[in-house]
Amino acid sequence: MLTIGDQFPQYDIAALIGGDLDQIAVASPDDYFTTATSTDSLGRWRVVFFWPKDFTFVCPTEIAEFGRLFARFQELNADVLGVSTDSEYVHYAWRTQLPIIKELPFPMGADMNRALTGDLGILTAGGVAQRATFIVNPDNVIEFVMVTAGSVGRNVEEVVRVLEALQTGELTPCAWSPGQATIDALDRMREK
Repeated sequence: MLTIGDQFPQYDIAALIGGDLDQIAVASPDDYFTTATSTDSLGRWRVVFFWPKDFTFVCPTEIAEFGRLFARFQELNADVLGVSTDSEYVHYAWRTQLPIIKELPFPMGADMNRALTGDLGILTAGGVAQRATFIVNPDNVIEFVMVTAGSVGRNVEEVVRVLEALQTGELTPCAWSPGQATIDALDRMREK
């Protein structure tokens, strides 16, 4: 699995667009779909998270929470992309049927050929993505990786907190939160 310090892989995947699907003006069904590429976030932070399958139980709770906190990610100059190995059409069917994810503000990527999940090393033996989250800096370097068991939902507030800590460029103590002091290593050494 790729980890901290590695370059995030290049990708070019089909995606369901973000936004309230009932409010999007479309001329044809294809207007619901786009392509998500690694160049979409050049010069910006990026949070890319993966879930095993659409039409499951834990996944929509996390996806909805990423949607609820989307404005905070945007305030932190970070784009959000959610990805599974399901198709963009399955994403569409799922979002239209499940109210908590119907109005997601970010795209849902479809890694059907499993190239991105394979390059990241998060593809399970069953051929689906692990429940993984990556924070990628503006230079396309992975700064944070979290993978949980399929039965355990991640804490999206923690992803926001880690992004904020990374963006300080400083050392941050355990359970640091914005507004708290960072660690000055030189001062700490002088204390000894």
